[in-house]
Amino acid sequence: MRDVRVTVLGSAQDGGVPQPGCSRECCLRVRANDALRRHPVSLGIVGSDGSTHLIEASRAMGEQFEIWHSVDPMEGPLSSLSVTHAHLGHVDGLGLFGKEVMGASHLTMHCSQSVADLIENNPIWRALREQGVIVPNVWSSGEAFEPSPGCGFRIRPIPVPHRDELSDNHALLIEANGGNLLFMPDHDSWAETLGEASIREWLATLEVDIALLDGTFWDEQELPHRDMSEVPHPTVTESLERLGERETEDPDIRFIHLNHTNPLCNPDSSEVAELAASGWALASEGDSFTLERL
Repeated sequence: MRDVRVTVLGSAQDGGVPQPGCSRECCLRVRANDALRRHPVSLGIVGSDGSTHLIEASRAMGEQFEIWHSVDPMEGPLSSLSVTHAHLGHVDGLGLFGKEVMGASHLTMHCSQSVADLIENNPIWRALREQGVIVPNVWSSGEAFEPSPGCGFRIRPIPVPHRDELSDNHALLIEANGGNLLFMPDHDSWAETLGEASIREWLATLEVDIALLDGTFWDEQELPHRDMSEVPHPTVTESLERLGERETEDPDIRFIHLNHTNPLCNPDSSEVAELAASGWALASEGDSFTLERL
């Protein structure tokens, strides 16, 4: 038996970095330096029994599997897939499981009822179910489940508010005895998610040791030609204001889901220095966390 290991396979917003069609300096910099590329958010989890579990189905799955192989060489087919919600970067790789690419067979896909309904109503994704490629398994919000028998960890889907034009949205708490990791790439606002609680209080209630949090935008001036209320996310600056500097007993908080415009994508920016000075961090692809087995 082994410990449960979680690896970051993607850290960008749905468009990735650089974003297709972008000719701004933020993306030209990345095209000139491959090391700065970021894929849409995703996690890979290896259970205590060696089973493999993917969080989110990104179109960059091929590159993401290479990252995963470099940390935990995968043996055999995936044991499960879990999807937080139905926005582009989280589901646009579902077709890769089909016969044209991986040819998966009876891959259990854990998701909410609204995501399962969307699959049923989309002819391309419904075909994956009808062909036995994926088998949707509907979770109950707030109730932990074991992604595959004997994997040594549980996933607890936590409903959080986010644009629901396609489906509802969940954060995922990955629970192993003595170690909990929260994956929350998308939510609309801290006020809606937390109510009157502080970020620290909420994370403490969930007994979170590692938190991968929505860091889509640095501040509200990031998209000067767009109404940012149309793409609601708490900004990193707001999160830092709420958190203040990191204290000894705080969990390890790292920001993910970066938009291509976010100055945190530039390692030489003053914003990266400001984040580091506060004691918090960015998630990088290949970051790996070991959780104690059950």
